Amino acid sequence: MPWSTISRISSSRALQRGLGALLFAWLAAGWSAVHAMDWNALGELARQRAQVPFQPVGDKLPADLAALDYDQMRDIRFRTERSLWRDQSLPFEAQFFHLGLYQKQAVRLHELSPEGVTDLPYRSADYNMGRNTVDPTAWGDLGHAGFRLHYPLNNPAYKDELVVFLGASYFRALGAGQQYGLSARGLAIDTVGGQGEEFPRFTDFWLQRPAPGATEVTVLALLDSPRASGAYRFVIRPGASTTMTVTSRLFLRVGASPVNTLGLAPLTSMFLHGENQPNANDFRPEVHDSDGLMMHTGDGEWLWRPLQNPAQISVSSFTMRQPRGFGLMQRDRRFASYEDIEARYERRPSAWVRPLGDWGAGRVELVQLRTPDETHDNIVAYWVPATLPEPGQPLDFAYELSWQGDAQQTPPGAWVVQSRRGYGYTKLSAGEQQRQPQFVLDFAGPALEALPADAAVRAVASADANGRIVEALAYPNPTQRGWRVTLRVERLDPARPVELRVFLQHQNNTLSETWTHAVLPE
Repeated sequence: MPWSTISRISSSRALQRGLGALLFAWLAAGWSAVHAMDWNALGELARQRAQVPFQPVGDKLPADLAALDYDQMRDIRFRTERSLWRDQSLPFEAQFFHLGLYQKQAVRLHELSPEGVTDLPYRSADYNMGRNTVDPTAWGDLGHAGFRLHYPLNNPAYKDELVVFLGASYFRALGAGQQYGLSARGLAIDTVGGQGEEFPRFTDFWLQRPAPGATEVTVLALLDSPRASGAYRFVIRPGASTTMTVTSRLFLRVGASPVNTLGLAPLTSMFLHGENQPNANDFRPEVHDSDGLMMHTGDGEWLWRPLQNPAQISVSSFTMRQPRGFGLMQRDRRFASYEDIEARYERRPSAWVRPLGDWGAGRVELVQLRTPDETHDNIVAYWVPATLPEPGQPLDFAYELSWQGDAQQTPPGAWVVQSRRGYGYTKLSAGEQQRQPQFVLDFAGPALEALPADAAVRAVASADANGRIVEALAYPNPTQRGWRVTLRVERLDPARPVELRVFLQHQNNTLSETWTHAVLPE
């Protein structure tokens, strides 16, 4: 059906339902190769989806496929020799994921090339079923669960896995020498503050065929959920820090219930325990994919929020105008901090979001959930705009997302390299230590390395109304060419959290980022 015909259909409620079914059936049939797909066309698709009631995608699998367990699904592998673009010897290749078990909703994949748009249907011959006794030829065109891109990231002779898009709107990527850790998402809706979290999902992807010798690859995606739709463009540049330029055009759905919390550029990670929250029953000193949330405000202040595994949900908001960046970071890159030969947490990437253009006013929100083990993500961070568009009106935003390893984004002056809680030798009783927790913070960076050991560096500390600073001392730490801060605070009401802030100052000059920490009820 020509696009102009769809555009002329009336927007009455009855006809909207018909349009919704028609539009989704048309998309499910695949975009004909005679139609071009570019950013404007993708945005128009997202706009049209937002005008009609949400159409959920079925998740019914063939019975024999649905019966496969976790280990049996792991036995299904994509045949490397059938990778998209392999026969053309291009620098990037694409492989697909099979539906089953946790991934039951299909996505539609297409290739963009100078010849037009080509559908990439499910073909059972692309997969090695391993030891599974199933007949995939009877399944028809199931669709795909997702895809991954490969590129010679670490060795020119081998194409490493570079980026994965799999499940809802989740994706993750690697830079050279990294191992998978935290994930990003296209959009988060009502993670907190609503009637339950809504998980938008990418329903369609268009993989743009790279040119010979290309050093970047472009992916277009269409997002949908009961209350929003969106167009996304990812320009992916692999390297020591793999970077993505993400461009999005979002629409809130006409006639849907209001969105309470719209989370842009969301990041999802795991924190089980660490230097600020040790676990005496685990031989590994630290277990986490990220150890802190870093923020760069529009006013130029740098903030560092150590992550925690709270006893109950903890939500922190940092209001600002024109954010310059935020990210969930894995700052500690030492193997000795983790001692996990298999997981290699010191190789997990940090993810740094740098807004492009005017993001206006809003807040960075950090949500921390309780997790019993390292198999569950329990950390979410995202940007919440202060104002939302009217349903059906576009919200345009763009950002650069960097997946960083040993070379990371840091403040220009000094930053926190470790954050510990507890006492050494003390005459305080256990109850007094509980009421007056002590924190030991190490700061390092060029602003401190340039100072003489006898410089008058001051720890500027403050607490909210539920805390009283008892002691804040700053003194040199020669082992790191930095400064150490010992901070002791009195909790006035142990049932409520205490917000703390500390930064280093010298002759009225701010030397470091601000350590901002919540002492949670225990």
